[in-house]
Amino acid sequence: MKRILLAVLFFGGILLGNDLLISRQLVVVTTAGWNDNSGVLQRYEKDASGWHKVGSTIHIRLGRNGLGWGIGLHTTPKGAQYIKKEGDGRSPAGIFTLKQAFGYAPFHVHYPYKVYKETDHCVDDVHSKYYNKIVDSTKIVPDYNSKEHMKFPKNYYKYGVVVNHNHIDEKGAVPGAGSCIFLHIKTVPTAGCTVMKESEIKELIRWLDAKKHPFLLQGPNEEAAKMAKRYFSLSLE
Repeated sequence: MKRILLAVLFFGGILLGNDLLISRQLVVVTTAGWNDNSGVLQRYEKDASGWHKVGSTIHIRLGRNGLGWGIGLHTTPKGAQYIKKEGDGRSPAGIFTLKQAFGYAPFHVHYPYKVYKETDHCVDDVHSKYYNKIVDSTKIVPDYNSKEHMKFPKNYYKYGVVVNHNHIDEKGAVPGAGSCIFLHIKTVPTAGCTVMKESEIKELIRWLDAKKHPFLLQGPNEEAAKMAKRYFSLSLE
């Protein structure tokens, strides 16, 4: 049994890197099933005695068509029925690092935070060399026909967090595998993001601590429980 445990930790460490072993913050989003576009978010924090729930459960909405396995730090099961694709209306399931928080104006928090302008775009055009990157359109020659404005009249992106799905802002993004995935403000299902009330996303950003290496774990109840147990030794029951 000891050898099995060591093997799991060893290979899990290779898969997720050192952050797996030192992560002390976890955002867990669960749904009843793959095609459900609503669910709950629960924060967890780890101390010397193990993982503990933090704060109240937050009711969230996801992609209008539910969930599909995304590209993150997990292993997608062989023969998986639901795989995240560009424009499918599904949020990515799996384990993902969280990158910078963002918004329309300064927000004094300890977590890395970026103020975006109307000219900042997240590119979702699969034919663009900037696919799944957030760019300042005034500093490049745009080659894309489709993008997300990172600041616009509605408050949806007034506060948000970038989810590192499909290597956003990194090399290696797979064209067509899904782009521009965020946690942000909204009360109805989305094209693929996970959303909540303004007060709730602000509370989440205030809580996030880069030194604690936060992850997002997202999936239907059964799959989420498996991932939490396998990669973090966390029981969601």
